[in-house]
Amino acid sequence: MDDLAGFLRTRRSRVDPAAVGIPTDRHRRVEGLRREEVAHLSGVSVDYYVRLEQGRATQPSEQVLDALARVLGLDETERGHLYRLARQRRRRAKAPGGRVRPELLRVLDLVADAPALIMDHRLDVLAGNRLAGLLYGRPIPGLNTARHIFLEEAERGLYADWENCTLDVVGHLRLAAGKYPEDPRLASLIGELAMGSERFRRLWARADVRARAHGRKAYRHPLVGLLELHQENFALPDESGMELLVLSAAPGGPAEDGLHLLASLGAHSGEAHSTMDAQKISHGLGPVHRSAIMP
Repeated sequence: MDDLAGFLRTRRSRVDPAAVGIPTDRHRRVEGLRREEVAHLSGVSVDYYVRLEQGRATQPSEQVLDALARVLGLDETERGHLYRLARQRRRRAKAPGGRVRPELLRVLDLVADAPALIMDHRLDVLAGNRLAGLLYGRPIPGLNTARHIFLEEAERGLYADWENCTLDVVGHLRLAAGKYPEDPRLASLIGELAMGSERFRRLWARADVRARAHGRKAYRHPLVGLLELHQENFALPDESGMELLVLSAAPGGPAEDGLHLLASLGAHSGEAHSTMDAQKISHGLGPVHRSAIMP
């Protein structure tokens, strides 16, 4: 699914030659650095670097990887990905299972004022609290956020910053492919996304990796409008590959009011009914205002 050779080629093409002291002119046809330039700057032979990009050289040393990361300007996430790809042939990580411990489900239930989810490395949502179900307007079991974002066109409007969400998804799946290259379910998902989405194919070809532990997440909910939330990702222990995601609102702000309104709507109308209403409104009936459901 992912390989060291391809990653090196895409990273090399990003480097501005002038930034590493190589003069350029209008006759230069190569985007980024040439292979021999990377080899020279990294202190390795051209033949060895060419074999790396052709997938014929195995087990590069830590010194070589450090030098390549420096020359290619890799950030911390990309550097870790480079090391994992280089060591794939030595040690194949087994894809973790997807069983959620009952204790974790109790933790989800304790998060009452914010949507909370447990997600695996494939972006399958394994469990979620009540408010998460109301946010997505659908049952949580069976939801895969990558499919939701790329393949379910009717749901695209939920993501106020859809384009940036797609970058996050592809970057995350690239990391997962580097960690679990022999996971057949992950490979099947990536193939499905590539077949169904031109944007996914373009982004996947860039080989960018992203590890997002926190940041802004904006939703345009059909019932309560714009929700600008803060996402925190907590990696769960035991090498499970799972994360707990909590989407919180700033105290006293409009997003907090929106979450309260969403929770109140679910309490008054029932979660199944609220899902049905969300589908109706997404087809043109307009937003529901606070005065329409609050006493």
